[in-house]
Amino acid sequence: MQLGWELRQLREKVGFTLAEAVDGLTFSTSKLYRVENGLTGLKAAAELRILLDRYGVEDEEDVDFLVGIHRESLNRGWWSIYRNVMPSGMALYIGLESGIRSSRAWQPNVVFGLLQTENYAREMFLSSKPVHETTTEFVERHTQIRVERKKALTRRDTPLELWAIQDEAALRRVVGSPDVMREQYEEILKLAQLDNVTVQILPMATATYRSASNFSLMEFGVPLPTVVQIDAAEGTKISDKDTDVWSFSRRFEALRGAALAPVETPAFLQQLAREI
Repeated sequence: MQLGWELRQLREKVGFTLAEAVDGLTFSTSKLYRVENGLTGLKAAAELRILLDRYGVEDEEDVDFLVGIHRESLNRGWWSIYRNVMPSGMALYIGLESGIRSSRAWQPNVVFGLLQTENYAREMFLSSKPVHETTTEFVERHTQIRVERKKALTRRDTPLELWAIQDEAALRRVVGSPDVMREQYEEILKLAQLDNVTVQILPMATATYRSASNFSLMEFGVPLPTVVQIDAAEGTKISDKDTDVWSFSRRFEALRGAALAPVETPAFLQQLAREI
């Protein structure tokens, strides 16, 4: 994604369209579009050097910097071994998630993925197994993916900063059993004590705006743009368009303002544990 962003800036600086940039080259406008948007990579450094030459990039330090990014982009992430069980778009989302500095998320339907316990995740996948006709292997591998993703919150170097807002309804929906839910409440309590994790709860009794779809605003830091991931009935959408980012930033701020303060989260979860 970083390499694509840099290449798009260079192309626009010289005033080339996508078609002009690839004129006479061995790859198409659609491939360059996908490269610029972080959806695919350049297989060889030679392709990158040809583009840089076309854009007039001659400074060796600039070339070495971009070649270095390209080299890093070829590294396989931990999630690559799970590709055969991932639905379309999931590998891209996890790849983005693994590189972000911070995430602001709203989840009205289930416990947010990075907060889930292993048992909660497994029971959630098991409940849908007969409906979607998935295998036991599918359930176990997707459970393991959830476990691996959570490590971003506790990694030693630059742990992910997470601000998650949960709808109370999602926390009251029993997944697995009351014991699974009590363990889940305790896990959220534990994670919320980390300096890099903030959890707010939006009570069902609060009359306020609620986004029907869950979403995450993922921030990489300068110079990369913020990316928004939205789950809707028609599927998952990932966008870095300013209009989409602004729209969902406004939604997050409205939800954040209506939710209970973070300091009220422990007492609320403890009450849920008693009631269940």
